[in-house]
Amino acid sequence: MSGAVPDRQPVDSDARTDAMEVATGTRLAIVRHGEAWCNFEQFVGGPKSCRGLTPRGVRQAEVLRDRLHRTRELSNPEAIFTSTLPRAIETAEIVASGLSDAPVQRSAGLDERDAGEADGLSWHEIPARYGRSSTPGDEPHQPLAPGGESWVAFIDRAEAELTRLAREHPGALTLVVAHGGIIDASLIRFLGLPEHGSQIRLHAEHTSITEWHFTGKRWRLVRYNDAAHLHEPEHAGELLAPPPDWVHTER
Repeated sequence: MSGAVPDRQPVDSDARTDAMEVATGTRLAIVRHGEAWCNFEQFVGGPKSCRGLTPRGVRQAEVLRDRLHRTRELSNPEAIFTSTLPRAIETAEIVASGLSDAPVQRSAGLDERDAGEADGLSWHEIPARYGRSSTPGDEPHQPLAPGGESWVAFIDRAEAELTRLAREHPGALTLVVAHGGIIDASLIRFLGLPEHGSQIRLHAEHTSITEWHFTGKRWRLVRYNDAAHLHEPEHAGELLAPPPDWVHTER
């Protein structure tokens, strides 16, 4: 596959952000972290249990880094932010290498949904132990476990943090290396999806790119789940991981 960036068809959102808050031309590029041990072993990877990237996750991040160096499609971001979880930090440090002089900054506002005392449990244990669905959006006002965030509280927090970063870097590109939930939250809030996104099943691939552009009245979705680098023939499926069970299961 050549280094050319695939054609993209922008999608305008119906949900509007106050034009006084975000400047026209502001861009957000959100990269999901590489495959982590919590993904491979199917457990809740919170701050207590996240062990960072698998070897495949490291390689995914390296391939994305090489793509970005080759294509310059996200060149010279004014700011680079990541969450405080090891899998996102490791990915950001690899991807940002040589991309910009901007330091990688950490923000807890970009962390994945807080699972409270379920941190470290397998995803199958949550319904059995707490009698609650672990599928995003199914029980939007209930935390996964005591001490955790509800789905609504999480997407509100993610939207607020993404908007803050956009507001603080007007007219510029900000690169965010974070989590699938942060990407989901951007789609739900910026596109104004009803019922807190409970009617759809989203799943961004590891190290995929989701890009937003603020037009002056609303957020425009430039691309979603762009993981072309993982599908290049020379990798022959080596870098692709199967999605979790809930993506294919109706509940």
